[in-house]
Amino acid sequence: MTRPEKALSRPEFVALIAMLFAMVAFSIDAMLPALPEIADAITPADPNRAQLVITSFVFGMGLGTFFTGPLSDTFGRKPVIIGGAILYCIGAIWGAFVTSVEEMVLARVVQGLGVAGPRIVALAIIRDLYEGRPMAQIMSFAMLIFTLVPAIAPALGALIIAVSGWRAIFFVFVIFCAGVTLWLALRQPETHPVEKRTPFRAKPLWAAVKRCLSDRLFVSCAAALSMTFGMLFAELSSIHQIFDEIYGKADSFPFWFAVIAVIGGSASILNARLVMRFGMGRMILIGLFGQALITGGVLIFALTTGVPFAMLIFWCSSLFFMVGFVIGNLNALAMGPVGDIAGMAASILGSVATVIGALIAIPIGLAFDGTPVPLAISILALSLASGLTVYATLRGQLSAA
Repeated sequence: MTRPEKALSRPEFVALIAMLFAMVAFSIDAMLPALPEIADAITPADPNRAQLVITSFVFGMGLGTFFTGPLSDTFGRKPVIIGGAILYCIGAIWGAFVTSVEEMVLARVVQGLGVAGPRIVALAIIRDLYEGRPMAQIMSFAMLIFTLVPAIAPALGALIIAVSGWRAIFFVFVIFCAGVTLWLALRQPETHPVEKRTPFRAKPLWAAVKRCLSDRLFVSCAAALSMTFGMLFAELSSIHQIFDEIYGKADSFPFWFAVIAVIGGSASILNARLVMRFGMGRMILIGLFGQALITGGVLIFALTTGVPFAMLIFWCSSLFFMVGFVIGNLNALAMGPVGDIAGMAASILGSVATVIGALIAIPIGLAFDGTPVPLAISILALSLASGLTVYATLRGQLSAA
């Protein structure tokens, strides 16, 4: 295989990074229409356990995230992405043949462990080439393309189920992963040269962990990101049941989910324009406190007259919109002080936020009681807590600005 030497153009680089990120979204969102069929097939006595198809994948991704960054600091970015892609494909093939919910959970954990390579090392690649507000802008452009995958993934999943059954979705995962990985291998030069690599030893790794966890900005961003992921994963776990059991919209769910994803994805366009002017901190606070205000209104309706379907669509779209304002900026803000150990920093940030986010989301999803009240209460509390965490850390900077 010929080794690429010429740097990618910015549009191709953004598109490649977006597809590496999108591997995660595709692996989650394409499964949403399959949850009722999976419940019938492997956990008919307790359909709520089908949600573990989502959260076990996320949990595995969080665990794998801790190792992929330091491995990429030692062996380079591309080998770790390719190795993770192979593990992802193994988990996907296993998932196609499971017969119990326990097997499914294990297969999805393996799949999540593998996807941690593309997900986290892609962030380190961006940090190798950019920092600060330009990095946040690149993240916003990548997230814009990334949102197209959630928009079409449920519809694609529903089509695959209709044609070949839910097990065939896992083979599509393999095809998508192989295509993106081949693109990376053929076109993207290595961004972490040999002379900058650090040995994979416990002492320097522990020193990097202590450095990250002693930085107040990094820790605050990690806490806020954990709560933001908790909101997102909780919504993803519950959204199909809400559409199906409360509103009877299971058949049209892929269409409405696409609407939600497209509306929410427009936040990336707005953030890419505004972050260079107002800074990452203000954009994060607008997203989180705005979400708290919207969710508070939804909760009042949920506890009194009920949530109209149009309000549900607006609320779900607002959460995706908030993600476009918050996640990329939190990542860029946290990585600023630790750019020289970008791989390890990205791993710590991603691992902590994803694992805690999954652990937050699991009980919220399982608390579904036929109403949106448990989800609304949880998102209101998490958005307020996350926003206050960021504000307490950046208060001095925001006042000075």
